[in-house]
Amino acid sequence: MTPDVILDFERTRRIGISEAVLCDPKTDAQIVSVLEKADAACRAMLLTRLDADRFERLPADFRDRMDYEELSRTAFFGAPTALSTTAHVAVVTGGTSDIPVAREVVRTLAFHGHRADETYDVGVAGLWRIQQHVAEIATHQVVIAVAGMDAALPTVLAGLVPGVIIAVPTSVGYGVSAGGTTALHSVLASCAPGLVVVNIDNGYGAACAAMRSLR
Repeated sequence: MTPDVILDFERTRRIGISEAVLCDPKTDAQIVSVLEKADAACRAMLLTRLDADRFERLPADFRDRMDYEELSRTAFFGAPTALSTTAHVAVVTGGTSDIPVAREVVRTLAFHGHRADETYDVGVAGLWRIQQHVAEIATHQVVIAVAGMDAALPTVLAGLVPGVIIAVPTSVGYGVSAGGTTALHSVLASCAPGLVVVNIDNGYGAACAAMRSLR
């Protein structure tokens, strides 16, 4: 017997951010149950950590009504909030390997109607790359910096731009990178004042922190 799921449809009213469905630890039957309940209530849902093979196993009538992106492993079930015309959030990555996490940020924001400007592969191994974009990045109220390995990018940005800086350490790296632990410790130990840090690979959490900040 599949344990029932209880959806929090009042979360948007309480905090301005709707409930998301973390698919990775759930069974296929539990994900289907979530979609059935959302469908019956005529509610849109954001699904995260939904691998392509899991998506393909969902019933066809649900898949046909979903906006799925394999790179970020996210899906929109139902119509998301209309996108804003102005981007108040910049999403920046150290390398191309960090883009899947960055796209989880962008898709979470988009589901809630927030447009984001994306700047990728501008890590500090070639400092000139980020220097070319600093002026434009500085126009945003919130900057989400996504980086693995030593995760120096958020600290550099926090010393250059005035907006809220949210660091997302990623599990990109090898050896002593330890699955992102080194990146996490690096940004937690940053000397840049006011740098905010979320958990390893937590693009969804960073997007939610940005939306709270904008409110």
